Amino acid sequence: MREYSFTEARQNFASILEEARREGVVCIKKRDGETFYIKPAISKKSPFDVKGVDLGISSAEIVDIVREGRERNYS
Repeated sequence: MREYSFTEARQNFASILEEARREGVVCIKKRDGETFYIKPAISKKSPFDVKGVDLGISSAEIVDIVREGRERNYS
């Protein structure tokens, strides 16, 4: 983890944010000894939020396929 002075951080804020995104965390230290850590926020996306896949079939065809599978006898 890289440590920056408050002045360095202020002058290079955009690049420090980018470094925090890449490295995980960046430390900024003020003259009075106060220390701050900048780290990227964790995205709060649903695990079900996935990109769709175009299968080239209609929803009616998908329903028919599922219905066939449910009616099939597996004994």
